Amino acid sequence: MRFFRVKVVRTLPHPGRGFTQGLMAEGETVWESGGQYGMSVLRRYKLGAAEVAAEAGLPAELFAEGICRVGGSIVQLTWRERVALRWDAGTLDLAEKVPFNREGWGICAVPVDKAPVEKAPAGGAPVDNTINTGPDAVDIPVDEVVTSDGTSELVRRDPVTLAPRAVVHVRCGEQRVRWLNDLAWAGGLVWANVLGTTCLAGIDLDTGAVTDVVDARAAGEWHAHPQLVMNGIAALDQRGEFLLTGKGWRSIRHVRLIPDRDRGQVERLLEGARAMMYGA
Repeated sequence: MRFFRVKVVRTLPHPGRGFTQGLMAEGETVWESGGQYGMSVLRRYKLGAAEVAAEAGLPAELFAEGICRVGGSIVQLTWRERVALRWDAGTLDLAEKVPFNREGWGICAVPVDKAPVEKAPAGGAPVDNTINTGPDAVDIPVDEVVTSDGTSELVRRDPVTLAPRAVVHVRCGEQRVRWLNDLAWAGGLVWANVLGTTCLAGIDLDTGAVTDVVDARAAGEWHAHPQLVMNGIAALDQRGEFLLTGKGWRSIRHVRLIPDRDRGQVERLLEGARAMMYGA
């Protein structure tokens, strides 16, 4: 297992200071999903900007969760409503509602060229992002998406229908890692926020093993309200660099992973949101 801490490269504005449930970066464009009933939103803004460039609100009965890009669309999960939303990335028009079989927490897209060839998921054709006409269009064919639901399970899914293909049980050593929240794909791993902590877990999607544990306390932000925790992880183009933020936070941190040792982050990772629940 590898251990890291984060170095804050720069501190950036957090436009709208949303209740961040999902974060994604494409070049200089940031996409954010903000939650809460009656306040849920999909936002787009330029990295470093103080104002939102474009946004679309959700119906009051939907609680927005994680987001990822598939082709020309932004896929947005909802919490307990058993539906995902597919938005046109260029216009922010709602294109489709897709049935979903679990609670929605985090989601990330796994590119074809980064999926292990010998264990590539069966069924379905890759989705080609060359049809993308949205800001910072990218040519990254998507093989599958991966979702979390706050448990120790990740689900590998068809990128179009969101039908489940396989369930991955996430463990650190012999113990389950619960409270998996927002997700990002980088360097051949799924990276996860763990609710109630300032730890990140790097997860081998084929085995479910946590191979990398990150102490991200240096990117934290203190808030008195217990719900305003770290959530929102977006991979950047430079290997080992991410954007991190939190629910209602003032800032987004651009961070770089620095090799380190275990400073108690494994214990905090496994404790997860239990510390929040019991006031620890």
